[in-house]
Order: sequence, then C-alpha cells, then structure tokens
Amino acid sequence: MTEITESLSTFMNSILEGVGSWAPRVLGAIVAFIIGLWLVGLLMKGVSKLFESKHLDATLKPFLTMIISVSLKAVLFISVAGIVGINVASFIALLGIVGAAIALGFQGSLGHLAAGIMLLFFRPFKVGDLIEINGELGFVKEISVFVTIIETFQNKTAIIPNGTIMANKIINYTSIGNLRVDMAFAVRYGSDLQKAMTIVEEVLKNDVNVLKDPAPRVAVNNLGENAIELVALPYASVEGYWDVYWDTRQKIVEALVSAQYEAPLPQRVVTMSK
Repeated sequence: MTEITESLSTFMNSILEGVGSWAPRVLGAIVAFIIGLWLVGLLMKGVSKLFESKHLDATLKPFLTMIISVSLKAVLFISVAGIVGINVASFIALLGIVGAAIALGFQGSLGHLAAGIMLLFFRPFKVGDLIEINGELGFVKEISVFVTIIETFQNKTAIIPNGTIMANKIINYTSIGNLRVDMAFAVRYGSDLQKAMTIVEEVLKNDVNVLKDPAPRVAVNNLGENAIELVALPYASVEGYWDVYWDTRQKIVEALVSAQYEAPLPQRVVTMSK
C-alpha cells in the first residue's frame, strides 16, 4: 500500500512540475499571439491606407494585401511556436513537409494560383474592364489568386477559375476605350437609298449616346435577294454600349417608318410564257 501511495505521489509531482514549467510558456504564447494579431491588424490598416494614398491599381491591391497578410501571420505563428519551446528550424521543416503534401493534394488549385499570378503579371484586363470569357460577358469586379469575379449585365456574379481564363480566349472590350455597334437594316429595291442613309445618319448625329469621334457611318452592306442591306456603324463608350445597341436601333426604325419606308418582303418575279 505504501509503495502504491509513493508511486501516485511521484506521478502527481511530475505532472505538477511539467505544468509548472509549461504553463508560463503557454500563457506567454497565448498573450503574444493575441497581441501579435492586433499588431498585424494595425499594420494591415496602415498598408491599406498607404495603397490608397499611392493610388495603387485596384487589380494589384487585393493580391498584395493578401500576400502581406499571410506573410505577417506566418511570421507570428513561427514566433509563437518559438515561445512555447518548439524548435523553430524543425517546425519550419515540418511545415515544408506538410506544405508539400497539401500541394500534391491540390494540384488543380495550384494551377489556378499560377494562372492568377500570370494574369496579374501580363495584365490582359484589369478591375473595371468589360470582358468576355468562357461565354460570360461583364465587368471585372475582382481578380484574386485563384478566381476572377465578373458582374454580368443581368446582375449575375460569375466566379471563373483563373486556370479556365488562361486556357480560353479573352475578349477585352475596354482596352481601346470605345466600341463599334454594328446595326444592320434593309430597304426595298426601288426605294430612295440615299434618302434612307441620310435619315439614319441624322439619327446617329443627334443621338447623345453616339460618339462624335470616331464618327459614325452608314454604308451598303449587301445586295440581298429581297432588299438592299444597309449597316449603321456608330461608336459608343463602354458604359453606353447597350444604350446605343437598343435605343439607337429603335430610333432608326422609328425614323424610317415615319419616312414611309416599308419593311422589305420576299419578292418573286413571275414570267408568263406565250
């Protein structure tokens, strides 16, 4: 009985000694971690204000902010591990092994990460541009390291993986600064062609959404089977593209109807043999 009591006493003493030696370190690590997170938060606010004062490109800002935040938190985590008493060199080696294992498990995600870095480096588009990718047309809202977020004209949010973007055709409607809106229409054979072109030119000239430079143009596009096919070629700003596409087209139709131009109908010439 005495031996059992002595063994229990020794066991309890060893536990108390361990707690006594580890408790201050753990407590210090917790305090350091909390203070460190607070300092990281203050630093990130300062970085955000610095980026705003330097008018940093909105495309690069989220990426750089994330990189700095992750780096600061990694340094904090390693520092806290050192306070607890973990060998930092061994801990970093362990993190490297874990990171390699995670990388093997997320090869697809790493491909999107690499594509995101390429997008930020080569800059085929930036935040605010109107682009068409993989069948989605809309304005770029955010470019992160893994995905690009687009807001479509239907107020839908399209989240496209960066790997998909780099593997497909990218159409940037904003890079030049204006867009040509091709609008085809037709008049019957025998109609006053020049008058019809003048009417359409006046519509384009008086439309506030149509740019004056480059100047709009009206031209013969094709001699169809049943009508003379014309095309109006106005230019619009990126923001005013749909105003011209819909509203200006309606104005052209209304102006031609007011001038008594009738819609072309299928025509057939019948010859009676004697």
